[in-house]
Amino acid sequence: MNQNSKKKILIIIIVVLVVIILAAGGYLLVRHLGLLSTGNTYKEAQESFANFTTEKAPVTDAEGSFINTTGATNPIPPSVDNPVNFKELQAQNPDIYAWIHMPDTNVNYPVLQSDQDDNLYLDHDLYKDYSFPGAIYSQSKNNKEFTDRVTVLYGHNMLDGSMFATLHNYEDETFFNSHPDFYVYTPTRKLTYRVVSAYDYDDRHILNSFDFSKNEVFSDWLTAAQSPHSIYSNVRTDVKLDLNSKMLVLSTCQNGGDGRYLVQGVLIKDEQTK
Repeated sequence: MNQNSKKKILIIIIVVLVVIILAAGGYLLVRHLGLLSTGNTYKEAQESFANFTTEKAPVTDAEGSFINTTGATNPIPPSVDNPVNFKELQAQNPDIYAWIHMPDTNVNYPVLQSDQDDNLYLDHDLYKDYSFPGAIYSQSKNNKEFTDRVTVLYGHNMLDGSMFATLHNYEDETFFNSHPDFYVYTPTRKLTYRVVSAYDYDDRHILNSFDFSKNEVFSDWLTAAQSPHSIYSNVRTDVKLDLNSKMLVLSTCQNGGDGRYLVQGVLIKDEQTK
């Protein structure tokens, strides 16, 4: 084989490798944007379940009282109907056990927990098909009744604004102050949470790192929730926390860095639904 032939073969090999590298890079970028997945995408799944939520969560004032359509404050909600059809959802996947709704964000999703794999929904959708955006989920260290002292829900910080990306809205002080509450529905309950704080945190696994059954550990966590060691934080200091508090921590990736961004809420109202 002469030198010219060897050069041609070498050039062909290099071109093929470059094409492969570019194709692989493009595929990973598309996956990261949440635009490609096998089976049903999360967006398609969410749209297919849109008809299961038939009403918006009631509007509340700063004290948590419900405001009726005339603007008058009423301490008793006009209805505690459950807007989520859990029967149909759980017929699709019994791992669905709750629904989270955060007003004026994109967070309006079912919540799942697998009893087979704690991180299944890190990269699987409602149908258990592989999907880069995954789903909103908890791990088996938490029960499904939201009665633990600290419950943690996980969701990706997707570039297209889906999943838990819009938790970062709480970085804005005006948004933080004007959106004090969010809601979790279960098949029999409506839980209202008051946002205590939103801040950057490190990459520790919270439930593996802290034994919240110990009063002193939980007390320290509550103190840190209202005085986080983060320069990028918003805190609501008028919320009372004690050893009976039930905290819900929403965890996603930071917009930069290796840590986590946390939005912490405390349960302020637990209502039975019809």
